[in-house]
Amino acid sequence: MGKNTENGTKSPAVDAADAGTGDAGTGDAGAGAATPRRRQARGERRISQLLTAAAGVFCRTGYASASTNAIAREAGVSPGTLYQYFPNKEAIAVELGGQLLQRAHETHGQAFRPENLQRPLPELLDAVLDPVIAFNCENPAFWALMHGTGVPGIAQEHEELHAGLLTRIEAVLRDFCPQAPAHELAHTSNMILGIFKSSLDLILAHEGDERAAYTAELKTVLLRYLEPMITRAPPH
Repeated sequence: MGKNTENGTKSPAVDAADAGTGDAGTGDAGAGAATPRRRQARGERRISQLLTAAAGVFCRTGYASASTNAIAREAGVSPGTLYQYFPNKEAIAVELGGQLLQRAHETHGQAFRPENLQRPLPELLDAVLDPVIAFNCENPAFWALMHGTGVPGIAQEHEELHAGLLTRIEAVLRDFCPQAPAHELAHTSNMILGIFKSSLDLILAHEGDERAAYTAELKTVLLRYLEPMITRAPPH
């Protein structure tokens, strides 16, 4: 996923970006030292181009039906050029999925900032849901990869993301409902995440005013679901 592996080697994409670069920090200054940096920059731009193309193909056809030839056509390069950077479709999906997962973690951190959690429930729903929905709308390939069939290499990371979201939601509920039993908080958190994922299908399937309308409906559903529990009197 663009990171160093446990045995100290790099992903194919990073290897390709570094290919033929040498050490830009040694040797004589001048054109010879600048050339490796230019080559690395070109490699990184090509990798970004291929990943953007793959995201479009995965969204339209799904991972299972996508091919390296289709991704190369989308990127406007030859299949041979693609294979200089990625050995197969799986490697592309792993690299793209890893980058999107990292952005998703960052988005969730932004959504669940401590200052957001001090707001009244309607404002809290806006503060948490808006950035998460925006991320998914801006990166539809994330939804296609995380919920597609046969996508390799990212299942564990997706499960960790899911578990992290449940933990964050439970923590918010515990602040609002300190007297609620742990099993009730767990059930409610799972239901909230289930409602969100089901609604996100509708939100991503529409644009403009229709997308805004479904987003508003999601917030209304969650508000009406949570209000009775949050406003109830503590049990004796």
